[in-house]
Amino acid sequence: MRYRETELLNVLKLMAPGTPLRDGLENVLKAKTGGLIVIGDQEEIMKIVDGGFYINSEYSPSYLYELAKMDGAIIISSDLKRILYANTQLIPDPTIPTTETGTRHRTADRVAKQTGNLVIAISQRRNVITVYKGNFKYVLKDISIILTKANQAIQTLERYKQVLDEAMSNLSALEFEDLVTAYDVTVAVQRNEMVMRIVYEIEKYIYELGNEGRLVSMQLDDLADGVEEEGMLLIKDYAERDVSDVQKAIRSITSDDLIDINVVSKVLGYAPDAMFETMISPRGYRLLNKIPKLPQVVIENMVKSFGQFKNILNATIEELDAVEGIGEARARAIKEGLRKIQEQVILNRRI
Repeated sequence: MRYRETELLNVLKLMAPGTPLRDGLENVLKAKTGGLIVIGDQEEIMKIVDGGFYINSEYSPSYLYELAKMDGAIIISSDLKRILYANTQLIPDPTIPTTETGTRHRTADRVAKQTGNLVIAISQRRNVITVYKGNFKYVLKDISIILTKANQAIQTLERYKQVLDEAMSNLSALEFEDLVTAYDVTVAVQRNEMVMRIVYEIEKYIYELGNEGRLVSMQLDDLADGVEEEGMLLIKDYAERDVSDVQKAIRSITSDDLIDINVVSKVLGYAPDAMFETMISPRGYRLLNKIPKLPQVVIENMVKSFGQFKNILNATIEELDAVEGIGEARARAIKEGLRKIQEQVILNRRI
């Protein structure tokens, strides 16, 4: 799922408000002439281009607008620097399935599916810009509508982030007491994924807003700071298989299923009917990463040497000193760092 979201974000970034490509598209949209634009100059694109004029001229928004007055498609180079062809006819494989109705949009859909390239259709009648790439389709929305949705999403993120913080704080307290159950881990993973899905939604809005999205971007940076990294460390603490495999499995859960704690539990490998009874000890990655200036290689060595967080927590200065890369001074810093984290966790729980 995240791969497709990343692809969409990259596409929206190319045509964000304020970019030369978006300026050209907006000019065509306002002129109500319609247009069909393909981004790419690979051989696979050239094979389905028939007729038209070979332009090979430097790209500019005004030039795109002028060329769109002709009926055919426009071909722009992959780096968006040159307009290669205008008034061309595109002849994609007619057997490629499409649910589009208009000729321009059916062609755009088939070209995108056949080549994997970015294809943009500007509707003369409906006055909208539709983006196709591979198998996905996205309709660009008016900036005022996007801004409203982005602000609503920020408010939702604030609420979900508060719930996530509570779940993580509770988990931290239980980790210090070595009383973590499968249910506690499942809830934390579930909350983290819920927050991250809202984050990705807001990122999409920010790219669509372009220059108008600065304030939303600042709010997002503040709310989402460290969330994805903590989620990865959480899985690393408890996963019994490759962390990336578990992350992919979590991300593949549908939004409806993500709400069901039993579904998340199964994905993590825990029996839903035994979540409350199944006790689990963390390895310690997440809490150890909260200690300032502690190198990752040292954290890895500690987990490798002690196996579980409770063993690290109960280790003496001498036992920590014996771990490669630590030394007495760092051993004392680790003990002090864990003590401060535990005090903060207790304080947060009381609040």
